[in-house]
Amino acid sequence: MMEQHQIKEVKLAPIRNGTVIDHIRCGQALNVMKILKVNESNIDSCISIGMHVASSKGAQWKDIIKIEDRELDSRSVDKIALIAPEATISIIRDYYVAEKYPVRLGEKVVGLARCSNPNCITNKGEPILTEFTVIRRNPVEIRCCYCDRILLNVSDNLL
Repeated sequence: MMEQHQIKEVKLAPIRNGTVIDHIRCGQALNVMKILKVNESNIDSCISIGMHVASSKGAQWKDIIKIEDRELDSRSVDKIALIAPEATISIIRDYYVAEKYPVRLGEKVVGLARCSNPNCITNKGEPILTEFTVIRRNPVEIRCCYCDRILLNVSDNLL
């Protein structure tokens, strides 16, 4: 008969320096990784991804990403806000949280996503930035300012 052992809880290891993206909507961690342009050919530091992790905020589930030796630029944070509007960003320095802030989704989204309407002027080669009005924040719903198309799948249309 095999001996039974209790499984111990496994947590993501702390990072010395870098960024923690927490409270990502469950199932969106891989889309955040796409935003950060992380793939198998450009990983040069430790990255931890937790998906479907129990949240301390009640009985909810979340995803979390820890990236060592990297701090995010504002454009990446703005894109993350489009697919994970409740996310928080923590900047870690020497194992301590140096800064912590929620992502913010403004009233307008400019130049971050493409319109899904193939006939929209923004898809016709004109030198014009895409612009969307935020209709709803959670879940995120945005409307093109040029053709009024509501962008349904934001993560597939990020620039």
